[in-house]
Amino acid sequence: MWESILTEAFIVSLFAAALRMATPLIFCTAGELINEKSGVMNLGIEGIMCLGAFTAFCVAYFTGNIYLGMLAGGLAGSLASLLVAVLSVSLGIDQVVVGLGTGFAATGLSYFLYRLILGTPMIPPTTPPASLLSIPLLSGIPVLGPALFQQNIMVYVSIACMGVIAWILYRTSWGLAVRTVGQNPATADTIGVNVVLVRYASLLAGGFLIALGGGFLSVIQSGMFVNGMIAGRGWIGIALVVFGAYHPGRCLFGALLFGFIDALQLRLQSLGVPLPYQYLAMLPYLITLIALVKGSRSANSPAALKLPFRRES
Repeated sequence: MWESILTEAFIVSLFAAALRMATPLIFCTAGELINEKSGVMNLGIEGIMCLGAFTAFCVAYFTGNIYLGMLAGGLAGSLASLLVAVLSVSLGIDQVVVGLGTGFAATGLSYFLYRLILGTPMIPPTTPPASLLSIPLLSGIPVLGPALFQQNIMVYVSIACMGVIAWILYRTSWGLAVRTVGQNPATADTIGVNVVLVRYASLLAGGFLIALGGGFLSVIQSGMFVNGMIAGRGWIGIALVVFGAYHPGRCLFGALLFGFIDALQLRLQSLGVPLPYQYLAMLPYLITLIALVKGSRSANSPAALKLPFRRES
């Protein structure tokens, strides 16, 4: 077994799979980070990912264009997040209740519409295979080149998103407004920041990214839509925001770590490691839980997180 693990082919496939498996988490963690930085905890993330996966798959299946499908999936996520914004920001309903309700509704709607549109075929329909982008020079690096620099373009987009979010949050006036609204919306309102507008925009942008994570799962990673394919990744995204102490760089590291462990356990299963597969399957979640417990001690959550804003108060 150890001879198989130490081969170049195993290492290349491990790192390539780790990056692919981390990509949906990077997208959903980035979206949830934006939401929570503005003071809104969007617990509908699991359902929004599912809705994004369904919408992306359907559009890609009927048009033959997976990137058009990804765009449609992202817009569906923004639409679902608009509902969260209306209920939690405008009406001031408890964010936990709104998020959970929206998540369950989005998941159920996705499964219902899938059966309504495509029925229950014996062989699940699939989308066109995703192409790989080979980065010149870098893809020629021994071992790591083929693993890290021959991926679908959306893998690189997800990593770039974290960089853009970090720049916006800490280098622009809009980012300052988002962070101020998340910390003290009353102060932000006093200095002329439109709290409602900032939270609406953050939820719409965050919902778009969250749904992109689901769309990546359905049209790029697996090429099909099946029940339960999100598999708790939305909840992991929420945990990674806490693990990352609400900083884009640390959140990116957490997503990559989870992707690596998930890819490793799958390959250990294929090599016939003498352990029940259930133990290996739970390994990424166990590591995430341990990291979450440790990281939560240093996490500095926005002071106004989950608190509705009332201008007259």
